[in-house]
Amino acid sequence: MSGSLPSAMLLLISALTACSFAPVYKTPDSVPAASAYKEQSGDWKPAQPQDNQNRGAWWTQFQDPQLDALEAKVGEANQDLRAAFARLQQSRAATRITRADLFPSLRAGASATRSRTSVNSPTHVPGGNPNYNNFDLEADLSYEFDVWGRVRNAVTAAKASQQASAADLAALDLSIHAQLAADYFALRAEDAQQVLLDKTVEDYALSLQLTQNLYNGGGAAIADVAQAQAQLETARTQAAEIRLQRAQSEHAIAVLLGENPSAFHSEPSPLPPELTPPPIELVLPSSLLERRPDVAAAERRVAAANAQIGVARAAYFPVFSLAAAAGFDSTRSSNWVTAPSRLWSLGPAAGVLTLIDAGRHRAQTAQAKAIYDEQVAGYRGTVLTAYQEVEDNLAALRQLQQESVSEAAAVTATARLCNRRSIATRRD
Repeated sequence: MSGSLPSAMLLLISALTACSFAPVYKTPDSVPAASAYKEQSGDWKPAQPQDNQNRGAWWTQFQDPQLDALEAKVGEANQDLRAAFARLQQSRAATRITRADLFPSLRAGASATRSRTSVNSPTHVPGGNPNYNNFDLEADLSYEFDVWGRVRNAVTAAKASQQASAADLAALDLSIHAQLAADYFALRAEDAQQVLLDKTVEDYALSLQLTQNLYNGGGAAIADVAQAQAQLETARTQAAEIRLQRAQSEHAIAVLLGENPSAFHSEPSPLPPELTPPPIELVLPSSLLERRPDVAAAERRVAAANAQIGVARAAYFPVFSLAAAAGFDSTRSSNWVTAPSRLWSLGPAAGVLTLIDAGRHRAQTAQAKAIYDEQVAGYRGTVLTAYQEVEDNLAALRQLQQESVSEAAAVTATARLCNRRSIATRRD
């Protein structure tokens, strides 16, 4: 009867391993969705996560070989991406560490010691030798029955955190490539502005010379000379400012590429005024959010916090485990590893149940719930930011298209004025 007690206890513990104190997880409700984007009409549909889709080399649509070469380098050289990848590797390792608790642990060890006991010890046999040897070779196996779901919820939380780290890496990768493209085209635009402003400075210098000649001949007032001088100095200031902006853009590109700004140089390559950006594919508004890895990362952190609530609740209950040991123990090396020196033990055990802890477990559960609430708020905030950024860029796209038309007209008018002044100067 006594021999069947451990078996019955093991069966009972095994039947209880399906328990879990983690709340049933569901994706938190985000902010109420509008019927359409304010800056663009379009239908809505329930979003389905698509953040793991391969976005490919999207920058190739600009058909710029120099940009393609820079983008090919940034993935391997950018230090922020390397750090994010290292964090992902840490998360993967943490998941494997946590998952190891699902399986038995086996440890082995050996020792050989010589000891002396006190002759005044109550265990000492009078006339016996107080000096003795002890040779021990033993293997210990331990296994925790995951009765309350503590280990399984810890694994779930670790996996969700790993997925969040992967989404963080994807979001940073997308951001770095986009920032490089933006800095690259800003650099080329500043080169184009530099050409225009240098020409403007040259024309204003000729205009000042003409006005000065007219003043010397009595054909112009001193105010005209001052105005011409002011126009020239303003153009020189703008040209110097563009040189500063160009240098800063070049430095930013160097850092993105993981290079020392002092050693990096990009030859001037003015952006052609007739160059037009590639068309943007208009998709359903929800599709834009489905592809955002930052939203996916925030949702995975909510899932991890939800699983940690189950881990905290399981701490109220005792830990059931199975312990086993086998090996050899002897006072002599000659008969150390022999049948009579064998030893073994096997049996289940229950951890001590804490009856009074001054509210420690209750506070740990409250902390886990508060962390969950924080992650839910962070998720909703990320979704709101995603809506804002899409609205901002849709508005910017429309406004910049209008600005490009007026800017082109201003450039044409300025070129005509400069040509007229150049002709008038040559005639004089």
